[in-house]
Amino acid sequence: MKELEKKIEDKIKELFLTWCGEEIEKTEALPESGSSRKYYRLYSKTQKVIGVFNQDKKENRAFIEFSKHFYSKNLSVPVIYAEDLDNDIYLQEDLGDVTLYSMLSEKRTGIEFPDELTEMYKKVLDELLKFQILGSVGFDYSFCYPRAAFDKQSMMWDLNYFKYYFLKLAKIPFDEQELENDFQKFTDYLLEADCNYFLYRDFQSRNVMIKDNRPYFIDYQGGRKGALQYDLASLLYDSKADIPQEIRNELKNFFVEKIKDYQLQDSNKFNDFYLGYALIRIMQAMGAYGFRGFYEKKTHFLQSIPYAIQNLEYLLQTGNMPVELPELWSVLHKLTKSEELAKFKNQEKKLKVQIYSFSYKKGLPVDESGNGGGFVFDCRSVHNPGRYDKYLKSTGRDAEVIEFFEKEEEMTQFLKHVFNLVDNSVEKYISRGFTNLMVSFGCTGGQHRSVYSAEQLSKHLKEKYNVDIVLNHREQGLIYH
Repeated sequence: MKELEKKIEDKIKELFLTWCGEEIEKTEALPESGSSRKYYRLYSKTQKVIGVFNQDKKENRAFIEFSKHFYSKNLSVPVIYAEDLDNDIYLQEDLGDVTLYSMLSEKRTGIEFPDELTEMYKKVLDELLKFQILGSVGFDYSFCYPRAAFDKQSMMWDLNYFKYYFLKLAKIPFDEQELENDFQKFTDYLLEADCNYFLYRDFQSRNVMIKDNRPYFIDYQGGRKGALQYDLASLLYDSKADIPQEIRNELKNFFVEKIKDYQLQDSNKFNDFYLGYALIRIMQAMGAYGFRGFYEKKTHFLQSIPYAIQNLEYLLQTGNMPVELPELWSVLHKLTKSEELAKFKNQEKKLKVQIYSFSYKKGLPVDESGNGGGFVFDCRSVHNPGRYDKYLKSTGRDAEVIEFFEKEEEMTQFLKHVFNLVDNSVEKYISRGFTNLMVSFGCTGGQHRSVYSAEQLSKHLKEKYNVDIVLNHREQGLIYH
């Protein structure tokens, strides 16, 4: 494995040198996502870019060709600087680390949805329409895979995914033939919509980057031709985001009004098909929760089921379609009333992860839950900004210290190992119904390294798991819930 990584990094360095004529001074391996792609942040004397390695050649070609096309349309995508597709690598613009989802996690407290977030979502939707409409002009759909359009076959794949990995594993009874008949009618109905736009396919808050208060889009390589409604429903009914229904309605109305600027279709025509596309998107997501959660036993995926059920309940109560789908409607109602699924909906206690930063000079933090155990990580082996006068009055929460650590490979590698260890425990604790986990970071003064590490772990866990975080910077007297 190390030999492969060394070979990848060497090839990326060669491509970087060919592109800008500078040697790479520093390489950071970025945390792995759900895909098999590997990302590296590369630094030279004057440049900072992202290097990508991906062995899926069709996916690489799709992403690069889509990016070039969208960039030519002045759409907000990362610039592709250089590519060596024979070696499965390319260089792209570094858009930073802030996603729409991480912004949501940071700005939102409790059920309140701040105006600042609503305005950012409107910016995202405004940009989405540009992608869907302007981006579709001259778009070469031959690079799409596995299908060039969200056609009947694509829809049936999603519906059968839902049937076999969610309905069956969640023990929801149904008549196989009647449900198949309804699936056929349902997809025929959906295809009556105007399906001549770019459909992002996986349009959710983790695939939107925020840089300079402007949204940029990534991970659109699964895009294809389709209807406007699907991507809107994908974003607004993203279970992890859990957008309040009144805000969803406001954002949907904003999107519909923006469509009028392009003089393509009236609002009634858009709304006629919106419910259907929202339902098929939610069913596709539930299929993924079932596959990952019930089948692969990755139980944190099951934490999204209550949100999906809540969304279904609202749509079933408030919407109707001009096509009769008795078995599908029956199945969806059974699903919302399932005792098997109610145990996820009615779980009152989530795992609470208490994250501390502290100074070893003042002793270890006390575990007030009474459970004992947990992790204590020693950050003192990492390069300390506290050794320099310019950082003495700062903490690991301040921009200058954050920038310092972002350039430190020691900290990147340290946190990579921490994340792997803590993730494993979080998943085990969730699966076994435990309610408390404590993770502490210690350094000399409890000011720089430990504070930064605690902040980064909090951000990581919020994005990945449905857990409650209590972040305690003991030496600063700061506690965040």
